[in-house]
Amino acid sequence: MSYTIQYLQSEMAAQGFEVSVLVSCLVQDAIRLGASDLHIEPWENSIAARARVNGVLTEVAHLPLELMDKISMRFKVMANLVTYQAGMPQDGTAVGSPELEGVQLRVSIFPTTRGEKIVVRLFDPRDRRFDLGTLGFEESTLHGMLKTLKRTSGLLLFTGPTGSGKTSTMYSALCYIMQRDGTSVSISTVEDPVEFNLPMVSQTQINPAQEFTYAVALKSIMRQDPQVIMVGEIRDPETAAIAVQAGLTGHLVLSTIHCGVSAGAFTRLINMNIEAFMLASSILGVMGLRMVRRICPNCAEPYMPSPSQLKVVPESLVAQAQFRRGVGCDQCNQSGYAGRLPVSEMLVVDEPFREAVLKKMPTSALEDIAIQQGMRTLWQNGLSRALSGQTSLEETIRVLAADMM
Repeated sequence: MSYTIQYLQSEMAAQGFEVSVLVSCLVQDAIRLGASDLHIEPWENSIAARARVNGVLTEVAHLPLELMDKISMRFKVMANLVTYQAGMPQDGTAVGSPELEGVQLRVSIFPTTRGEKIVVRLFDPRDRRFDLGTLGFEESTLHGMLKTLKRTSGLLLFTGPTGSGKTSTMYSALCYIMQRDGTSVSISTVEDPVEFNLPMVSQTQINPAQEFTYAVALKSIMRQDPQVIMVGEIRDPETAAIAVQAGLTGHLVLSTIHCGVSAGAFTRLINMNIEAFMLASSILGVMGLRMVRRICPNCAEPYMPSPSQLKVVPESLVAQAQFRRGVGCDQCNQSGYAGRLPVSEMLVVDEPFREAVLKKMPTSALEDIAIQQGMRTLWQNGLSRALSGQTSLEETIRVLAADMM
């Protein structure tokens, strides 16, 4: 039973209810589940508290609707927000307290027709090891990435949806460079927001309200003599142009960009009016990222997927496949999964690929050339995870349906 439900059953029945304790119970439940986010949302007949565990929302508790204003007020106090203001979005942070096990909170409050919806991002410093070797990447991806990080200039881009591990991967890459080069390297970042403080790194958080944007910050950072620059996201043509120019002028630049597949980053940047010859000269590689849930080792068992699911698996691979699934147990909260695994594709830019970029070939053609040059796709690596029993075939299809080749 969750801490929240236990508290409601005991304290509210005894008329000893305190909203501060209830909010702590909600956050503690999310921490216990290993959640990345906590959603508290007024529904028609109740307040739904749900935690995003391994990328999937899971119900924690349903609370009486009349508590919504008190819960919202408490989170505003914790995050130093304007308590008397409602009907406007607010964002803030709350430092980790002993009762919340030091977990830091990023609080977002957003008005809805039924009241304020609260989403809390949880950052557990105990669960953050920025080590490329322990992130679980495929061997081909890790080899390509380490090869790229040896370069002293150019762009390394990361693509993927929210929660796919882009920031953790970039932080791990920065830590790898620090461990390799020590105090001889100067590293600067521009982020929105700064999620974790890294040693020996100058980290900056943008503030659009004061016109301190990615582009403005990047222009100034170029005068700070950095060798490695991390840009949280390339969102607009101006930021893209400065990042590409930095990569061409002796800086190693790491950043993210939103597009479907790795090869799509080039088309996206061309649409931002970046010249193809500059992209061909500056981009070293693009890593596509997804996350799949890992089978719970405590309740894993062999199984055979349904015929409709097996249609996506080449017949030659079915015979030697070791399909597994979790049946659910107390250790995995009856979900059958425990933790997550990365699925990636590493597009390393070589001479044939550069020539294709210069010709402004469409994304599908660029992807075909990358595969011919040895790139393993998201779908190939995801299917390999399912065939080896690390995740289920259903999970692979759920996450990578759009990336099937």
